[in-house]
Amino acid sequence: MGVLNTTPDSFSDGGSYYREGALNLGLALARAEQMVGEGAAIIDIGGESTRPGAAPVGEQEELERVVPLVEAIVAQLDVVVSVDTSTPAVITAAASAGAGMINDVRALERPGALAAAAATGLPVCLMHMQGQPQTMQRAPHYDDVVGEVRAYLQQRMQACAAAGIARQRILLDPGFGFGKTDAHNLALLRELQSLAPAGVPLLAGLSRKSMIGRLLQREVDQRLPGSLALALLAAQRGVRILRVHDVAATADVLRCLALVEG
Repeated sequence: MGVLNTTPDSFSDGGSYYREGALNLGLALARAEQMVGEGAAIIDIGGESTRPGAAPVGEQEELERVVPLVEAIVAQLDVVVSVDTSTPAVITAAASAGAGMINDVRALERPGALAAAAATGLPVCLMHMQGQPQTMQRAPHYDDVVGEVRAYLQQRMQACAAAGIARQRILLDPGFGFGKTDAHNLALLRELQSLAPAGVPLLAGLSRKSMIGRLLQREVDQRLPGSLALALLAAQRGVRILRVHDVAATADVLRCLALVEG
């Protein structure tokens, strides 16, 4: 899953597709095409930064950042488009524009999001986050991070089932870096295989995360080796979708893993 943030303030690629203060659709589409050529099976479009301390985005602004790009990619590229959003109106509009998946860091907890996602009939990814982006990294605490994340994801699966979202349409994401210390993240990595019920695929977003910077003393543009190492470890522990910025390099790692495993 290749990351395509249409935001001015995301931690890694924020503002990359802006010119003179406005989103440049051509640049964003070119980046999507590049990632597909490098091996991305899914392009994940996000119109609201969820980095620690990020400011909220209004509904209309998020719609303007996301929907035209969904339409453009669906019209021109053979790839599944995922939309990284918690906003009901964006869920509905993105589905109408041709999106094939909803990826929600708030696990469809925002009012109206669960009903909106159910109405689309699309697969949904439910992520665990303690707190909100503005405050989530202010001393996050768990008595048992693995058990609490597992229980939360199971509870959200039950909420989806009650809303009419079938189990086979659900993916789960432990939410690395979302209200978690480095120790919490490492514990979740060790126990990845225990976080999802049998048959429910896991998605992991570890690419360029600040935990890599802290653990290895690396700036964002120096985190590729750490990102690839964590991608490999996650894949070996059963993760089925890796959300990454560096598609070509990650695809090479996964090809090597597949060759070794036969």
